[in-house]
Amino acid sequence: MDRHLEDIREIRTLMERSSRFISLSGLSGVSAGTIAVAGAAVAYYLKGFFVSEAKDNMMFYIIDALVVLALALLSGFYFTYRKTKRSGQKLIDKTSINMLVNLFVPIVTGGIFCIATLYHGLVGLIAPSMLIFYGLGLINASRYSLHTIRYLGYLELVLGIVNLFILGYGFIFWIVGFGLLHIIYGIFMYRKYDRQ
Repeated sequence: MDRHLEDIREIRTLMERSSRFISLSGLSGVSAGTIAVAGAAVAYYLKGFFVSEAKDNMMFYIIDALVVLALALLSGFYFTYRKTKRSGQKLIDKTSINMLVNLFVPIVTGGIFCIATLYHGLVGLIAPSMLIFYGLGLINASRYSLHTIRYLGYLELVLGIVNLFILGYGFIFWIVGFGLLHIIYGIFMYRKYDRQ
């Protein structure tokens, strides 16, 4: 009986590996969240975070956000690459490409939407829009990755929707969504998947 259960587990693992990209590292989430909090701290201490100040310092915030994004992506790539090497999986295959396409279509669309809101002077809508489109991207990508990523997507989505009704506090919502949620979720992912 134990032998049959072990065979079933092995078949399930092989099927999961062929249809899902399961090498996302929890440390990627922790590092991305830490980088987001650090970027927010730099922005706060150098420029402040209220909407009236944000309009005057928009170029600084854009550069800060782009640096945070670049560092978060690099750290995510590093930790995921390290995990794929250890588990003997490929970093780039059909499944990982499907996951990335499904993640980035909503994110790129959201980026264009944020540029449009900035162009029209609707600065208060940028943070909630980023959270909403990122949440949609995670929910979309979860079809090709670990199902638990969907829950982070739902949290980001809800946070963004709440922020739509509490404009003027986007900076705080942004820190919670891209910083604290990533750190908490990354720790959860690390404990559940990486330490096995």
